[in-house]
Amino acid sequence: MLSLQQISDRLEIQQLFTDYATAIDTKKFDLLDAVFTPDAYIDYRAMGGIDGRFPEIKAWLSQVLPNFPMYFHMVSNAALKIDGDQASSTIICFNPMQISLPDGKAQVMFLGLWYHDKFVRTAQGWRMSERVEQKCFDYNVPGGVGTG
Repeated sequence: MLSLQQISDRLEIQQLFTDYATAIDTKKFDLLDAVFTPDAYIDYRAMGGIDGRFPEIKAWLSQVLPNFPMYFHMVSNAALKIDGDQASSTIICFNPMQISLPDGKAQVMFLGLWYHDKFVRTAQGWRMSERVEQKCFDYNVPGGVGTG
């Protein structure tokens, strides 16, 4: 049976998954400050992005994602392991994204991936210290758009 602390830890970490998706999908990138540690390592290269430390990635997201008129991140199936003040997880993400085409039309592409995450307990609560994407699939991606 899980202790109250274990339940609390799991719920707090699981909330970070939702907080991340909400910040990204609403384009409110400052909300990510409560998700990641200031020095977190993030690797989006598997789906055609960049890798680096949180401040660089946050700036990149705010420049790149407004180019997509609509998108969302649906995350699920969290395989979570907690060991004291550190934790790790793997979750799946389904990410449809609308992209504008040169002819003025729009196309929806579908991306499937796993997030491999690491967490640390901080004075402010649990924070993500690492996020690495692993590509599962992409579908209907227009030519010239890199997804890894």
